Amino acid sequence: MKVKVKLFALLGKYLPAGSSGNACELEVAEGATVLDVAGRLGLPARHCHLVLVNGVYLEPGRRGEEALAEGDVLAIWPPVAGGYTKAH
Repeated sequence: MKVKVKLFALLGKYLPAGSSGNACELEVAEGATVLDVAGRLGLPARHCHLVLVNGVYLEPGRRGEEALAEGDVLAIWPPVAGGYTKAH
């Protein structure tokens, strides 16, 4: 089955050759989970901070339990730091 994978920020370097922009389509086995896909791409677990499947947040404890389905869109962001600070 095919799923679309979108990797953001520095995670883009883990996309396979020939990917377009920040996304690719992957052929995965029936029953594959987010952790299966992340492992296949070589993504370090500590860098997979925000994970959405079809726009819905998937908690870390469920990423190895819930199977993806044909046509799902998996989006992963790394941790981010920083923010607005007022100059003095």
